[in-house]
Amino acid sequence: MFARPLALSLALAAPALVSAAPAPADVLAQVQQHLEAVSSMTADFAQTDRNDRTLTGTMTLKRPGKIRFQYQKGVPQLIVADGRSLYFIDYQVRQVERWPIGNSPLAVLLNPKKDIARFAKVIPTGSDQLVSVEVHDSDHPEYGRITLVFQKNAAAPGGLMLQGWVALDSQNNRTTIRLSNQQFNTNISDGAFRWNDPRRQGPR
Repeated sequence: MFARPLALSLALAAPALVSAAPAPADVLAQVQQHLEAVSSMTADFAQTDRNDRTLTGTMTLKRPGKIRFQYQKGVPQLIVADGRSLYFIDYQVRQVERWPIGNSPLAVLLNPKKDIARFAKVIPTGSDQLVSVEVHDSDHPEYGRITLVFQKNAAAPGGLMLQGWVALDSQNNRTTIRLSNQQFNTNISDGAFRWNDPRRQGPR
């Protein structure tokens, strides 16, 4: 895992500009605007887990409720949400784990109607070009938490470009995602979120 939180690592790489910081409510409103403006997204990702192992691949997102993490060649794993459930598929051992989408830290990315102001707080980054918010439902700590990091970009939806996130699950396992080559609001077929079930023949 990275020695510093993702937001701080990104902040150190960005030029520090001196200006008045916007109010937290304004920041959350901008993040909400960005999330509502994104109907789909594709990106390359680098995922680092708590054991400092990094895997790469491509992410495909379509709201509401669909996401796919296709790992690099040779990694027999897949994470996919089909609009109802989030699945972790391990083809090597032929196992499938399933969670309701709302029970995952990724719910904030998958549900464009989720009012993050009820669950989020702004995290200082040290740069006015970066925005970081932590989303956590205190009524359901078992859902985990996620800290999203955005870079201000006038050409991106809502003026923000999602750079990545740090997710903590209910067992406090940390996963860090860094994104690159982001593309927003392209046409993505629902077929992109089908998957082959290793426990039986045929796709889901």
